[in-house]
Order: sequence, then C-alpha cells, then structure tokens
Amino acid sequence: MGLADCGRVSEIRVRGWQHAYRGLMPQSYLDGLSVAADAERRRSWFAQRDGSVVNLVAEHAGEILGWAAYGPYRDGDVRTADAELYALYADPAHLGRGIGRALLSASLERCAAFPRMFLWVLKENAAARRFYERAGFRADGAEEPFEVDGVPVPEVRYAKVLSG
Repeated sequence: MGLADCGRVSEIRVRGWQHAYRGLMPQSYLDGLSVAADAERRRSWFAQRDGSVVNLVAEHAGEILGWAAYGPYRDGDVRTADAELYALYADPAHLGRGIGRALLSASLERCAAFPRMFLWVLKENAAARRFYERAGFRADGAEEPFEVDGVPVPEVRYAKVLSG
C-alpha cells in the first residue's frame, strides 16, 4: 500500500463497516462514518509510520478491492512477540471473490516467523467468525468490551498458531 492508496482504502474500510456491522452497531453511527475523515487520518498515520504496521492491498485490473493491516500484537500499550491482524476488509461490491482469503493468506505468510497471530472480531459477527474459523483461527476465550454510541458490541479474540 502506498500513500496514494489511502483514499481508496478508507472507502473500503468505511463501506466495509457499514456493510458488515449493519444491525450490530447503531445505524446512526455507521451512517455518520466519513470516508474523507478516515482518509485524512490514514494519510497522517501513513506519514508517521515506523514500519511496525504493514498495510497490504489487493488489486484487480488496477483497482484496489481489499485491504489488510498487521503487525505486532498489542496487549494494551505493550507489543508482544506475537502478530496481530489489525484489519481485513474487502470492497462489499466484490465479496465472495476470494479477496479476503488472499489478503489473509498473504498476511499469514508474512508473519510465519511469529509464534501466533491474534485478531479481534465482534462477538455477534457470525460471518466474520466463520471466515476466520475456516482459515484455522479459534476463539481463545478472551473478550474485550467495546462500545459504540453507548451500545455494547463486545469483541472476542481469535488465535492461530503459526510455524514460527
């Protein structure tokens, strides 16, 4: 991913949230998400990066159709020896075409030296949970409270042992 890709990645992220989290988060919150604001934040983060977070994009015919980000696992403010998949989104108009699987596979391959990879998923997001379970991730019992506009939307942690 390059700096010029931030706008398209933000579009995919915001549209992905609006699609995947419909009915799981307050609709007013989802409707209020701004691609422009997300892109501005993403450009700022991108300019200040330290190399610990890797952003990947999936392209087809020159169009970015998906995005993933991974790096060291964050246990609060502490980075651990494990990897974490921070984000994985495919353009909702292109779901079911293997974009998510390709990005997840590329992320796992690049993290093979880590002992494990963790990720967090909304507890009620059955589709995402099935996706990660098919890829060999398992819920490990950890849960985090997460709240959006006063509505609890807890997350569960998934883990996969890597060859590291």
